[in-house]
Amino acid sequence: MSNPESFIEEVTEEVRRDRLFALFRRYGWIGLVVVLALVGGAAWSEWQKARHRAESMAFGDAVLAALEAPDPAARQAALAGVQAGGERAAVLNLLRASDPTTDRAAALAALEAVIAEPDLAPSYRDLAVLRRVILLGAGAPVAERRAALEPLAVAGRPYRVLALEQLALLRVEEGDTAGAIAALQALGQDQEASAGLRARAAQMIVALGGAG
Repeated sequence: MSNPESFIEEVTEEVRRDRLFALFRRYGWIGLVVVLALVGGAAWSEWQKARHRAESMAFGDAVLAALEAPDPAARQAALAGVQAGGERAAVLNLLRASDPTTDRAAALAALEAVIAEPDLAPSYRDLAVLRRVILLGAGAPVAERRAALEPLAVAGRPYRVLALEQLALLRVEEGDTAGAIAALQALGQDQEASAGLRARAAQMIVALGGAG
């Protein structure tokens, strides 16, 4: 390569370097901001995770302490004193409704609070609906209870087979023995049904006069 060509290359390289430095001086702060944003975002995410873990542990400790109260009334009072929102509040309300013997009205109100929260996962709301139907028992019309249970009994719902069991019991309550036996027999063959549920279905079939 001749000296003139080498000189031109060197000059060109210097011009490129000068332009790069000029661009860096002018726009380099953008890269710095991006780096700081990435680092800050990662730190914020870790802080949020740590806070969530700490809150979850504190909530769990408070619930366990409340459940260790010596009698149902004391447990209810202790659970009512635990502060929570969202899914944690749903857990609290379901726990408060798990022992309705001391205050049935309060148990129903706790379940209705879960049902009324539209942002909860179906597992919470469906369980509250199922528990409410069972707690209401004959105190509510069969048609009302069936209307509450039928949406829970469709494919994909978390407590489908338990809802089907309750629907079969409603048939018994209505005096539809043949329909109840058929529903219980189908439930006994359902792949999603637990061993305990299948055993209950078989026992009920025998009690209704069907073939065990």
